Amino acid sequence: MKTYARARFIRVSSRKAQLVLEQIRGRSVGDALATLAYTPRAAARLVEKVLRSAVANAEHNHQVRNLDDLRVMHATADGGPSLKRVSPRAMGRAFFIRHRTSHLTIGVTDELNGAGRAVAPPPARRRGGRPAAGAPVTPAPAAGTSQTDKPARTPRARAVRKPKEKA
Repeated sequence: MKTYARARFIRVSSRKAQLVLEQIRGRSVGDALATLAYTPRAAARLVEKVLRSAVANAEHNHQVRNLDDLRVMHATADGGPSLKRVSPRAMGRAFFIRHRTSHLTIGVTDELNGAGRAVAPPPARRRGGRPAAGAPVTPAPAAGTSQTDKPARTPRARAVRKPKEKA
């Protein structure tokens, strides 16, 4: 059974929480809790609370008895609203401060694939839609194989300046 827990409006930026969530995604719940206990980030304590809540939801709502089978299948940190503050600066200027919030969502499951692994998370993507480092990359088409078959451009020859002669 898939079980989720969500904590909303948490006072940590989603980028900082995402760094912690990447460490536990796809792991068993026991490994994830052990990892979070020794992670030196403030977001780790908040993520640990949500993970414990997801385990409690699985135990209560779906009567999962063997908690050793549970795995973290889904872990995301979505951006929430920012608390906007103004700090005065010199010469009448104002400096705007944004206290960012996030919505943490963690899903656990006890279902296994045919390969004996928990449901794999979606492939990691970097900002901008590019694949993350280590992800398989499709090769670019070879030169000269485009649909229009244009000849390759040759670099222009640069004009060579002659030194000025002294009179």
